[in-house]
Amino acid sequence: MPTRLKLKISDNNQLRAELDKLYENKNHKDVAKWSLQLAKHILRIAEIDYSLIKEIVDGFNVNELWQKEKAGICEIREAGFKIHKLARQCESLIKKTALRAAGQAVASGHMKEHAMIASDYAIKVIGLISSNNTDAITLEREWQINELKRFT
Repeated sequence: MPTRLKLKISDNNQLRAELDKLYENKNHKDVAKWSLQLAKHILRIAEIDYSLIKEIVDGFNVNELWQKEKAGICEIREAGFKIHKLARQCESLIKKTALRAAGQAVASGHMKEHAMIASDYAIKVIGLISSNNTDAITLEREWQINELKRFT
């Protein structure tokens, strides 16, 4: 069953549907790995050095521990909430949206669907940066699809 779009974004609907179908056939851990890659990618685009932000580093680490069955759902949720708290405090809409993508990516260990929400936040970042340029949005969706395909 396709995921529901929860954000108002300009998007390439055909590519989102392709990504959604691909996502549906991937296991939870592979989707979590992909979503962390997606978060790092979009944070770089938003010019956020996540390696200097403890909440993000800790969130990525706890998701990776969850993938190895060494962290639980409560830890995942708490880590995601800490990143969303940073987003609420951020004045830049681009950076705030990128932080939301990272928070959703971390939360993908809690629920697989959070990874698709992270991908939509990434599209929103690209839309904000490019004034909703269709070509830029399409390139981002293609990147997302190609990265997800790399996971078996």
